[in-house]
Amino acid sequence: MRKGFSRTPEKEAAAAVKNYITPDGLQRLKDEHHFLLTRERPAVTQVVAWAASNGDRSENADYLYGKRRLRQIDRRIRFLTKRIDAAEIVDPQAPRSGRAATHIFFGATVRYANSGGTERVVSIVGVDEVDLNRNHISWMSPLARALMKSGPGDTVILRAPGTTEELQVLDVRYERIPVETFTEPPGAEAAPKSARRPPS
Repeated sequence: MRKGFSRTPEKEAAAAVKNYITPDGLQRLKDEHHFLLTRERPAVTQVVAWAASNGDRSENADYLYGKRRLRQIDRRIRFLTKRIDAAEIVDPQAPRSGRAATHIFFGATVRYANSGGTERVVSIVGVDEVDLNRNHISWMSPLARALMKSGPGDTVILRAPGTTEELQVLDVRYERIPVETFTEPPGAEAAPKSARRPPS
């Protein structure tokens, strides 16, 4: 029996619809895909080959870990390939006219206030670009759904699990939404290191 991996309801729903994404978000996915395919996977494959040459594989930690890591990498590469292939690029900086320029749609940066007067700014991005530290929220999140199609001066109702809140839209802008660029993860096999490198 194959063990499934858990997926959030948001990711499940995203799999059934178009993958709206900003240009910077798509570039991040492509950079990670390229790193895994051209650097990390070959480096792990080299470690597995070296470990396999050391004898009994059943008790060889390097070999067992390497095989498991290869499966993880291949799963991630398949996932990224699907997300990149399904990508529908929406550039927040593209010229807009009419309602599309003044109301909230994908790619908008929105300033709103809650009933207590507390203001907050969020940018509406793709599922693969969510970054709560930068206030980048998914277009499928309850907050984004509540804000969608409204404009400055409008009042919307946010219905989230366990809460209902009234929000007032103060400002809507369309500008570049900076996405954190892909960086090589710490501990990557492809990263230079002195320990546990197979002999050449």
